[in-house]
Amino acid sequence: MRVQKFGVIGGGSWATAIVKMLSENVGCINWWMRNEKSIEHIKIHRHNPKYIRSAEFDVAKLELSTDLKSIVEKSDVIILATPSAFLLSVLESLNQESFRDKMVVSAIKGIIPETNEIPAEFLIKRFNIPENNIAMISGPCHAEEVAMERLSYLTIGSPNAQVASIVADALSCRFIKTSVTDDLYGTEVGAILKNVFAIASGICHGLG
Repeated sequence: MRVQKFGVIGGGSWATAIVKMLSENVGCINWWMRNEKSIEHIKIHRHNPKYIRSAEFDVAKLELSTDLKSIVEKSDVIILATPSAFLLSVLESLNQESFRDKMVVSAIKGIIPETNEIPAEFLIKRFNIPENNIAMISGPCHAEEVAMERLSYLTIGSPNAQVASIVADALSCRFIKTSVTDDLYGTEVGAILKNVFAIASGICHGLG
């Protein structure tokens, strides 16, 4: 199989952590960020000025751009790492043709507020992406821990074992261990509910 070209959409802490993981295995990463000043800062200082500044990059491996269409066009595997509340506005310039024959990976832990859908459902309905071309990245893992290269674990969920394996292999490194599952929707729902359970547990603990 030919080498896959990876693109990451997002400029926050989780997107930054994912780029750090990918850079351990991938020779070139296409990275979309909305903020041109952040891009220029990374090129000069080798770290994201706003999020997990301790994560340093080999900038020779990064193709940074504010041009979303260009990043998507030249990537085979597209990892979406924006907050769920902004996904619709971020992707509004794209259409079904933009994602034709692409693997689309959600690293989003949340529901799309405008449609009340989990990311996989949103991608299938809005962009007609086949379910077999979609995967989900879930924890247990935290962006700051990745930046510090602490041992962390990821689960990759996809009904397509080949897609799950491609993503898992790209993210696996000396400080990241990955496992795969064919339960795409269970992985997404679990990533959302864990925060609900965590808040409820904290309330119970606070009340004694």
